[in-house]
Amino acid sequence: MRMELWSFIFSVNLFFAMNVVHSNSATTTTLLGNEGNETDRMALLAFKDGITSDPLGALSSWNHTLHFCNWNGITCGRRHQRVTVLNLSGQNLLSGQTLVGTLSPGISNLTFLREIHLQENSFNGQLSQDIGRLFRLQHLNMSYNSLGGEIPSNLTHCRDLRVIELRYNEFTGKIPIQLSTLPKLSLLFLRHNNLTGSIPPQLGNVSSLINLDLLGNSLVGHIPDDLARINNLKQIVLSVNLLSGTVPSSFYNNLSFLEVFAVVGNQLHGALPPNIGFSLPKLRYLLLAGNQFSGHIPNSLSNVSSLEWLGMDVNQFSGPVPENIGWARNLLTFDMSYNYLGLGRADDLKFITSLTNCSNLNELSIQTNHFVGLFPNSIANLSTHLYWLVIGQNQISGNIPSQIGNLINLKALGIYSTFITGSIPTSIGMLQNLQRLYLGNNSLSGKIPYNIGNITQLTNLDLEYNNLQGSIPLSLANCTKLLRLSLSPNNLTGTIPKQIIGLSSLSIALYLSQNLFTGSLPSEVGNLKILELLDVSQNKLSGEIPSTLANCKSMRELYMQGNAFRGDVSSVFTTLTSIEALDLSDNNFSGKIPKYLEGFKFLQYLNLSFNNFEGEVPKQGVFGNASAISVTGNDNLCGGIPELKLPTCPVLANDRRGKAHVSRVIILVVSVVVCLIFLLCVPASLYSVRKSRKKPSSLSSMEGRHLKVSYAELCKATDGFSSANLIGTGSYGSVYKGILSRIENVVAVKVLNLHLRGAAKSFIAECNALRNIRHRNLVKIITSCSSTDFGGNDFKALVLEFMPNESLEKWLHSKLDGQHQLGSLNFIKRLNIAIDIASALDYLHHHCHTPIAHCDLKPSNIFLDEDMNAHVGDFGLAKFYPRIIQSSSEDQSSTTVLKGTIGYIAPGNKFINFLHPIYSQ
Repeated sequence: MRMELWSFIFSVNLFFAMNVVHSNSATTTTLLGNEGNETDRMALLAFKDGITSDPLGALSSWNHTLHFCNWNGITCGRRHQRVTVLNLSGQNLLSGQTLVGTLSPGISNLTFLREIHLQENSFNGQLSQDIGRLFRLQHLNMSYNSLGGEIPSNLTHCRDLRVIELRYNEFTGKIPIQLSTLPKLSLLFLRHNNLTGSIPPQLGNVSSLINLDLLGNSLVGHIPDDLARINNLKQIVLSVNLLSGTVPSSFYNNLSFLEVFAVVGNQLHGALPPNIGFSLPKLRYLLLAGNQFSGHIPNSLSNVSSLEWLGMDVNQFSGPVPENIGWARNLLTFDMSYNYLGLGRADDLKFITSLTNCSNLNELSIQTNHFVGLFPNSIANLSTHLYWLVIGQNQISGNIPSQIGNLINLKALGIYSTFITGSIPTSIGMLQNLQRLYLGNNSLSGKIPYNIGNITQLTNLDLEYNNLQGSIPLSLANCTKLLRLSLSPNNLTGTIPKQIIGLSSLSIALYLSQNLFTGSLPSEVGNLKILELLDVSQNKLSGEIPSTLANCKSMRELYMQGNAFRGDVSSVFTTLTSIEALDLSDNNFSGKIPKYLEGFKFLQYLNLSFNNFEGEVPKQGVFGNASAISVTGNDNLCGGIPELKLPTCPVLANDRRGKAHVSRVIILVVSVVVCLIFLLCVPASLYSVRKSRKKPSSLSSMEGRHLKVSYAELCKATDGFSSANLIGTGSYGSVYKGILSRIENVVAVKVLNLHLRGAAKSFIAECNALRNIRHRNLVKIITSCSSTDFGGNDFKALVLEFMPNESLEKWLHSKLDGQHQLGSLNFIKRLNIAIDIASALDYLHHHCHTPIAHCDLKPSNIFLDEDMNAHVGDFGLAKFYPRIIQSSSEDQSSTTVLKGTIGYIAPGNKFINFLHPIYSQ
């Protein structure tokens, strides 16, 4: 009984003791949980305080009315109600000058945090080393920002880190060796930064690594053999760096799970092993373009059933293409262009027949090789998914297959610079998705098919250097998207159709030269308001130049030589102020040479020879350079600069007496008028002097041509350089939107951060580059300011024209900016932007007084005006190349060192990278 009593008492005591302990434990957990919750809330508010711009209102819910677990972008764990995920991607958030203040003590105090997704914002500055305090972190994504500095080495404290995504930023320095100690790291994405040094061999210790992406940096040295130790590695992307040497043989032998191997745009060499198709059986993408690989294409590649993209263009491969390459039935892209392939045999193109097995093939490029033989009819049996077919610059003969129209989804067809004969098949009119058709430099004959007008999507049509006859089909007028049309030289006859020369879409060039066209130049030529080049030379055209040509204000080159044009041109070209080359030679023009041509500042070539011009030759502008003009064959010309060796213009005696009499009358009249004006203006002058003491000088009183501004004016224009007016940041400073009161225009004010090394040098380089260049596709400089701020510190700024549609970078990578749906550039817009950029570069390289290399061309340095016209800006790294250097190959070789941001343009005769998105994946 006593024993049972003691047991009962013990049980009761134990029950109460357990309840007390449980109660205390629960109390302790509650207290710790509340304290942890408050820590997370304060950490998030500290992060919010570091955000200077929130255009989409992503943080509007971050207030005291909601629990922080319900805030936008926040995910909490169920058990402790602690923050585990921070996801504010694509919100265009702008931080201050450094992330040290926003990640510490902000994010770094969220100790339960497992995922950070802050990609596609506008964060700048550097990542704080305190990020290493997030020891539970598994996924870090800060891609598509403007972060700089070195990658924090103490990320290695985050032992659970599996994914690091820092793509499309401005990180510098070397890849931290410490990353090799992360035991669970599987994805490392560092593409498109400014990383230097070599690839750390220690990364071979990360056995969990599946995907390594280092594209678009400045990495040097060899590819480490150690990487082949990562047996589970599936993707290696090392494209667009400065890597050299050979690919380690262990890569081909050990990485049996490898799916993607991309080393495009490096300096690698060597041959591919014959057994590559057996040792890498899972290979999907083999991208070797833009290197110095050589040897034969291994036959074993045809055994890789998973192969989708075989890109070996711009190398030194030789020999035959495997006849059974089509056994790789999943091929999507087959690009062997710009090599030395072919054996000079009639069956060089036999492999094309095997490619008919690839039912999803969408790109076939074999141009610029040594292939010979007949054009294979089997090419018309290729996949109907094919959108890119280019086989030009080979020694191919025969005819274009009449069934070419079967390839209904073609967007680009290039059969140029071959020995192809016969006529253009009428079935080509079935290719209604075709945008680019290149059939130039062949021996094609017959007429241009009338149904070519069915290809209404055409933007480029090139039929030059053939033997085509007949007239231009009027159906071409249906091609209202045509940007470039080249029909010269051929044997085309008849008049130039007004429907064709009136195609207002033509903006790049219209080549009609060296044909047999007759009649006059139609007045509809005035519809070509945005055309840059018109060539109607070497025909049988006659009549006067239509006055409507004055509408073509974008014209840069005009060639009309070798015709029978006549008339006085003194008033024809007055509005063509952008003209750079004008050739009117071998015609019947008469009258005086237009003196206004002296003021055409872009005009660099003028040929007026063999006409009937008379009178005095001007001496200024282009006329001051004897090598830039030609006036021979005009017997009644005189004067000009001595180098032209023209007779002196005669002055008749009667003219002298008449001029003397007129001069005396003019002097008398002017004297009387001056006296009257003086008497009337003295009171007004006294009044204006008094008023000028009280009122600042206006724009009309500026010295010279350039507006002079002070620090105070720029400060006022930008509301004290307010963050609300901040529209962008760069390597050496920030750009603000402002309104200069004196000119009442919106401007962009680029303020240099002179604390940064190289900023002052960048300012001088940009001033030197911009002061003497003028082009519609360059950002115009309004003025500059080199002064001191209110604290006596040095201040330097550039005032530039404002671009309402911001940079191309934001259109390519952003989603929404509150006004525009970004990232939605269609093909035509992309093509127009590419044309604008090319025009600017052509001007800088070939048409400046001193050629200029931009050295930092990238989407963030290309700006779009309100009409989506592209303008190249940011000349902080520009280099000048005196023309005398261009003739020296030795000096040319010394300028090949890369400067600025490394970018990538797909090699070969392709669209620019962003025109051909598959190359930028």
